Amino acid sequence: MSLSTDSVVAIYPGSFDPLTNGHLDLIHRGRGLVGKLIVSVLNNEAKQPLFNVEERMDMLREAVAGMENVEIDTFDGLLAEYAASRGASVILRGIRAISDYEYELQMALMNRRLRPDIETMFLLAGEGNSFLSSRLVKEVARLGGNVSGLVPAAVERRLAARFPMPGPGK
Repeated sequence: MSLSTDSVVAIYPGSFDPLTNGHLDLIHRGRGLVGKLIVSVLNNEAKQPLFNVEERMDMLREAVAGMENVEIDTFDGLLAEYAASRGASVILRGIRAISDYEYELQMALMNRRLRPDIETMFLLAGEGNSFLSSRLVKEVARLGGNVSGLVPAAVERRLAARFPMPGPGK
């Protein structure tokens, strides 16, 4: 049985620490494939995030302002259970490289075992974002490198505030 895409709810989960232009590309493309896209920030303090959940949600809200079928949320626990609780039938994930696929395949198969009624949909990263990761952006920002063009302007400002550039002679 096929459904109209208008009735499909998808979850795009992630840490988004910080949000990158690669994430935004997936949000933009993913929202065109479903009726509603819920971008949900994983609340996992064990990862020692740079930005807390509320900061990450604020950055996402700012970046997706005007995208009518996109909602921002947060979750913890099992993704498959969260997706079911939100009425989602699709989990959206991005793939940058073959190494992503190996990990994502394991997660997709486990989610399918937990919730056979929820499908995982993979979108390939755009060519210009295939190298981009939140971890890499944080490292470049921490070391004083230029992250413009890699993250939205609001995220760039937050990174600059978190990692101020040293003054002359420091």
